[in-house]
Amino acid sequence: MKILLTGANGYIGMRLLPELLENGHEVVCAVRDKNRLPLDPKTTERISVVEVDFAEEVQTDSFPTDIDAAYYLIHSMSGSTKNFDEMEARSSENFNKYMAVTSVKQVIYLSGIVNQEELSKHLSSRKKVEEILYKGNYNLTVLRAGIVVGSGSSSFEIIRDLCEKLPIMIAPKWLKTKIQPIAIRDVIAFLYGVLNNEKCYNESFDVGGPDVLTYREMLEKYSKIRGLKLWIIPVPVMSPRLSSYWLYFVTSTSYKLAVNLVDSMKMEVVARDNKLQKILNIQPISYEEAIKNAFIKIEQNLVISSWKDSLTAGRISNLKEYIQVPKYGCLKDEQIIKVTDPENALNNIWAIGGTQGWYYANSLWRIRGFIDKLFGGVGLRRGRTHPDKIYAGDVLDFWRVLYADRENKRLLLFAEMKLPGEAWLEFCINEENNLIQTATFRPKGLWGRLYWYLMLPFHYFIFGGMIKNIAKGNYVSKPD
Repeated sequence: MKILLTGANGYIGMRLLPELLENGHEVVCAVRDKNRLPLDPKTTERISVVEVDFAEEVQTDSFPTDIDAAYYLIHSMSGSTKNFDEMEARSSENFNKYMAVTSVKQVIYLSGIVNQEELSKHLSSRKKVEEILYKGNYNLTVLRAGIVVGSGSSSFEIIRDLCEKLPIMIAPKWLKTKIQPIAIRDVIAFLYGVLNNEKCYNESFDVGGPDVLTYREMLEKYSKIRGLKLWIIPVPVMSPRLSSYWLYFVTSTSYKLAVNLVDSMKMEVVARDNKLQKILNIQPISYEEAIKNAFIKIEQNLVISSWKDSLTAGRISNLKEYIQVPKYGCLKDEQIIKVTDPENALNNIWAIGGTQGWYYANSLWRIRGFIDKLFGGVGLRRGRTHPDKIYAGDVLDFWRVLYADRENKRLLLFAEMKLPGEAWLEFCINEENNLIQTATFRPKGLWGRLYWYLMLPFHYFIFGGMIKNIAKGNYVSKPD
């Protein structure tokens, strides 16, 4: 079968793609930027890529028409607190227009469980999208899931941040809300299981794991598995705004996503039945098993995708707009050093950020991350998905990877921290084995220029030390 996979570089899409390929399907990956889709050379003969933004004006001229089935995995919740529902509705309407020029027989949509009359904005938007997709000229299959637990999932990473960083929690009343978590492996099994299954045409199914838990029980079970002490002190009242700030400052989530999550956490999310399990003969694993499996992937550096790599969580929506570093009206700090072992220096560049840190004055980088959080930025807590692999579109703490070409020894980052301007950080090693490190800042107004000159002493100190340590062979970071 020829399958259209929308959101192919998203958290779910990156997990589903290998499953489709392993089962012999040809996959058309629909993405906004093909540079953000890391592909295995062994499978590229069965993968084609089409660049399309479903939120923009429909242009079907170059869109493939010989599609047998499609997965609709487009969500916009992390991008806005106000109009993400409008964006999701517009995207689904445009998706139907694209499907109208194809031979698609089935569309599979991953939605959220909606079993209350009064829904959060997030779940209401999911339901609206479902209604729009049902108007399409194809057979629709809807899977409704609650919290997805797996390495790199937003729910897992938030629970992980809370339990690992806060042994004592003053928690809001939504910790009593009941939910039914499901492991990412089971979500993928269900998504693939309904493909080309006529019993699932024009049907909506709730999918969940075997456990119905409160948020408090989820935190306690996680802490028990990890051998952590956890004390939770419930408070009767905590406003949604305070709850959002609480999540934002403690976890790696953005403020926009925190607001939408808190709005949804007030709603019980429990599957109404398990009829799809019986149709497909799938037995979901428990919440505890899902947590243990997630850590197996983390410990083996096998995390395929992470919610933090979503572009909508950051400042930019299109890498192409920023990949050309501006030359005029900019302020620069350029450092050049000769390297004796370019391969080891390249390894250091490709390991930058996350637990490795930034090679010099890591405490100052952490302070800068904390200040960024105070002003509503992303901070340093996003880390990185893999310890030594980098792809365009990935997150590196409060930077976004714009370009990563190991063969040509070049890495280009764009700052997503709060700044009075725009900033790029570039590393490259030329043919003469010179390591060139360039920080570029395009200031916005007088305050932007003042910011740069105020930071000059720190830049001289930090960037100078950073390039020297990157140039060292087999550099190992030390706490400071």
